[in-house]
Amino acid sequence: MLFDDDESPAPAASLPPWEILIVDDEQAVHQVTELVMSDFEFDGRHVHFSHCYSGAEARAALTEPGKYALILLDVVMESEHAGLELVRYIREELRDPNVRIVLRTGQPGQAPQALVLKTYDINDYREKTELTHAKLSTVFYSGLRAYRDLMRLERARHGLRRSIDAITHVCDSDNLRHFCSAVLEQASALLGHAAEGVCASRLNAYAAARQPGRLQVLAVTPAYAGLQPEETLEHLPPPVREAFVRCMAEQADHDGPLYYACYYRTRDGNESLLYMAFNEPVQAEARELLGLFAANVAITFEKLLAREEAEATQAAIIHILGEALESRSAASGGHVERVGEIAAMLAQAVDMPAGAVRQLRQAAPLHDIGHAGIPDAILNVPGPLDPAQRERMQGHSDIGWQMLSQSQQPVLKLAARIAHEHHERWDGAGYPQGLRGADISLAARITALADFVDAMVSPRCYRPPHTLQHALDEVRQGSGSRFDPALASVLLQNTDYLQELYRRHPTH
Repeated sequence: MLFDDDESPAPAASLPPWEILIVDDEQAVHQVTELVMSDFEFDGRHVHFSHCYSGAEARAALTEPGKYALILLDVVMESEHAGLELVRYIREELRDPNVRIVLRTGQPGQAPQALVLKTYDINDYREKTELTHAKLSTVFYSGLRAYRDLMRLERARHGLRRSIDAITHVCDSDNLRHFCSAVLEQASALLGHAAEGVCASRLNAYAAARQPGRLQVLAVTPAYAGLQPEETLEHLPPPVREAFVRCMAEQADHDGPLYYACYYRTRDGNESLLYMAFNEPVQAEARELLGLFAANVAITFEKLLAREEAEATQAAIIHILGEALESRSAASGGHVERVGEIAAMLAQAVDMPAGAVRQLRQAAPLHDIGHAGIPDAILNVPGPLDPAQRERMQGHSDIGWQMLSQSQQPVLKLAARIAHEHHERWDGAGYPQGLRGADISLAARITALADFVDAMVSPRCYRPPHTLQHALDEVRQGSGSRFDPALASVLLQNTDYLQELYRRHPTH
């Protein structure tokens, strides 16, 4: 009763043994210890003995912390203090505070117990005469129980650290695919086990835009790489399918010896499922941690889903607006879309952050939104404008700024500045503000270059289209005067991209 553990242990054969290291220069001590304790079992695990016969040999065996749970260590071996020197090495150089060290000596006078316990970080002190089963069992139970509890604390600490890191990575994901991949990667790291998994979701009946009621796989780990990105429930591997079906029927988590399936239903009625398969059993606290993690990422998934749908709606509205404005101007079809693509390519080439590139791709097509305030008679003049018409036409930059600058949405605020500045010139000879050089926002400088190239190669009511080579020659000539020379250089280095773009999206 004294040594009964609080938890119901798993069968000993299914768990790895406790690693015990005996360090002693007497062969008989090794033999007796292993013989007496060969059938010892604690917490559902047997013991496995390793043997070293000197302090130097033990140092070579102790290559990393956490290799052994318990060390039975002689004091006097190749030197009078070889054992004590090994204790310092383990604690101070190897930095292993968890392994339990029991010092054993046949000459107590050479290493007085009180002095050794005070001076060295050991966990017990015994004489070699104490080699009976009862005496050694006491040492093993107390040492292994302490080691087990320390490791539980260590796993909890690492689990907390991994949880925080996992949620951070998940929240940093900038789209649903990346989010779901992060879930699977971080769930495996969270538990400290090699794991493979599948992440899926089923939206409620009101999510009309997302095929409600249909379960869709969002991400997989390499073991399930054969699944399509949006595989249906019927095509999942049987263990995964059965786990998900049971989760949805019971609306609860469940697990088996080597897997854990998480279920979470959000307040909006969307269901999120996570299946993780392990190569060895996981402890109860690890399964609980995975369940909490899955619940948190399910909520984050729902928020990301709402954000992505809002962004998609915003992008669609901007595209429709740009196309509507283009339809009443002299621009050919697809102009605003191509300007957005060229602007995004340039932004990526100058190492703008991914989020900024995405915003510029949406905002650049609105560069001429001010045309909404210009009469058709001026927009579609089949030739050069007279001074009065030109002045009126140049007013579209201010009109675009006034239309968009009142919005607090980042994409529209960016579009407002582009609309206002995309006719400024690097040498300061542009309009409407006469800005010069870097005073012109980078987004506007990029859009101005993209707009110029596409306008040159597009047909107008007053002229046929120019060749791409002619447009690039004009860019080269205007570098440093009309255009930012660094951006002009980047554009001229990406002629292959432009040729492919116009092959896919011809201007006429």
